[in-house]
Amino acid sequence: MDLICTLLGIYSWLIFARIIMSWVRVEPGTPVASIYSVIFNLTEPVLGPLRRAIPPVRMGMAALDLSPIIVFVGIMIIC
Repeated sequence: MDLICTLLGIYSWLIFARIIMSWVRVEPGTPVASIYSVIFNLTEPVLGPLRRAIPPVRMGMAALDLSPIIVFVGIMIIC
């Protein structure tokens, strides 16, 4: 169980990094773009289906994506 919780903890950090990186503009072809691509490819298989099942909540001109929050809560429940 410790190994699973450790891996889920690392996955939480990847999701957190994806959230932070989504706030800044990433230029294609840069090292940061390569890092973002890896993080995106690791997290999208979990976040994508959740996002399709639970669409973002509209807040005026912006939208709040609830999928990372749901994954964080799920990981906290498991560990």
